[in-house]
Amino acid sequence: MTTFPESFVWGAATAAYQVEGAVAEDGRGRSIWDTFSHTPGRTAGGETGDVAADHYHRWREDVALLAELGLGAYRLSISWPRVQPGGTGDLNPAGVRFYRDLLDALRAAGADPVVTLYHWDLPQELEDAGGWANRATAYAFAGYARAMARELGDRVALWITVNEPWCSAFLGYAAGVHAPGRTDPAAALAAAHHLNLAHGLAAAAIRDELGADARVSVALNLHVTRPAHPERSADLEAAHRRDLLGNHIFLGPLLDGSYPVELRARTAHLTDWSFVRPGDLHLIRQRLDALGVNYYATSYVRGRGPGQPAGAAAAAHDGGGPGDGGGPGNAGEPGVGGPASAWPTLDDVEVLPPAGPLTAMGWNIEPDGLYELLTALDNAYEGLPLLVTENGAAFPDAVGPDGRVHDPERVDYLRRHLAAVGRAVADGADVRGYFVWSLLDNFEWAQGYAKRFGIVAVDYPTQRRTVKDSGRWYAEVARTRSLPG
Repeated sequence: MTTFPESFVWGAATAAYQVEGAVAEDGRGRSIWDTFSHTPGRTAGGETGDVAADHYHRWREDVALLAELGLGAYRLSISWPRVQPGGTGDLNPAGVRFYRDLLDALRAAGADPVVTLYHWDLPQELEDAGGWANRATAYAFAGYARAMARELGDRVALWITVNEPWCSAFLGYAAGVHAPGRTDPAAALAAAHHLNLAHGLAAAAIRDELGADARVSVALNLHVTRPAHPERSADLEAAHRRDLLGNHIFLGPLLDGSYPVELRARTAHLTDWSFVRPGDLHLIRQRLDALGVNYYATSYVRGRGPGQPAGAAAAAHDGGGPGDGGGPGNAGEPGVGGPASAWPTLDDVEVLPPAGPLTAMGWNIEPDGLYELLTALDNAYEGLPLLVTENGAAFPDAVGPDGRVHDPERVDYLRRHLAAVGRAVADGADVRGYFVWSLLDNFEWAQGYAKRFGIVAVDYPTQRRTVKDSGRWYAEVARTRSLPG
């Protein structure tokens, strides 16, 4: 039987734009996802997060669900345009009050608030000034982080600065399949650096406001990429290059204080990297109290060697495919966003079609990838605690005639991935907790509402919540700290 330490944290996660709705209420400003989702052709069915799961009005009910499930932590994100509509300047009192009340209710329910400051909803005014490709956005983010620390700091157990910066930079600025929908590889590389800088500046601002003991993390969607044929040098090279652009563009500066020399050399034809200024890497490399790891799937890649046709890498051009984004909505949507690549300089790397079984997102199910990722990180960064800040699966479940949601595929997915986490812990990896994605069915970015990740079902016309079988199963695992069977 797989068992977990008594101190292991059991939680669930959501993101503001995916669940809150109320996009034009109580002084909230406009975000890049408001603009993107209202642009024809950008999202499946033209769906938007205008209402989502209506969490803004139903948060008390959702906190009660967390209490019913007995989960000890809840990872939420703050909507930057709800608390600071233009991204700079005065705060919106109604927005701050909403989060203050929510955090108070979570603590009263026994759920430690884990607060993500940026889960992709950049204020539109900042994008109009250049967005993450503009260095000033990192400093605006630091000001916002300081303000949230001042207003909410006594209620927060752990701050996560940015969520999945790879997706923000490369799906948003290179592939164009996520907001803001730009297709400029040089801008994407600048955005990646400025997201790193934003993390460092924000971590310093939070600790300056709250003291050196304030707990800070970052959540990365680290790609587990495997060569299709490990004995083939071109495939090994393809996996290595993808690792540089998908992982070490963040791990390097955040944890080692440098960008890989090879990464800079391979992208020199796109940018001279002058956006990295003296002192930036020192600012970025702040102490992490935990590294957040978001994991969903693996990818298998093949390099184009001598005699292989140039068109063989076509699968790498759509910005998607299993594991390409590593998180909800990151596979892109056929026909949405255009043909640009999310992987600049990797046009000769082919991402192979995934082998089944697959989730509703078309992602493969490979728990061993999570085990390998956690143990590799633990070996590489001794003394750095790890948190699984997102893991879950979308399946086409529905409320049945008996009024319940029977989702055995999700139960099996969670069981297998939690077993992988437990195996990593047993082998010595310092993994401190697990957050299932997601508490609620929600707006799945460019995929709209068809993809359901929740352990609680949401009937969107009525907003009725129904705990799925997977939610009850997960609650029992959290209660007993062990996997049945």
